[in-house]
Amino acid sequence: MNNMDWIKLESAKDFHDLISISESKLCMIFKYSSRCGSSAVALDRLERSWNAEDMSGVQPFFLDLIANRDLSNMVSQEFDVIHESPQVLLIENSDSVFDTSHFSISYDNILSAVMKLGTKNEN
Repeated sequence: MNNMDWIKLESAKDFHDLISISESKLCMIFKYSSRCGSSAVALDRLERSWNAEDMSGVQPFFLDLIANRDLSNMVSQEFDVIHESPQVLLIENSDSVFDTSHFSISYDNILSAVMKLGTKNEN
């Protein structure tokens, strides 16, 4: 098991930092709801499967959408994606290049998307 190096998204500043980071590194946003059992299952599955070496080019961000509803709405609007929970988005060069939700969230699906994106997953 490899620990994920989560950065918490808790403010507009954090969100703008993510946008800046996405210019040089692929960013992943995991939108989590403490009121949704599917969120807990998806998070557990993802954290148990995460391989830091395979995902060295990806910076994971964690967004608790219950505590940060306005920020969750900002993410949905900025990246033109329908709000879902749980939800994973991959952000590259300030754009959402992949999103999935609920039980489609899996390490393998995310890794496949990362590999298709290519260069930003290199050390």
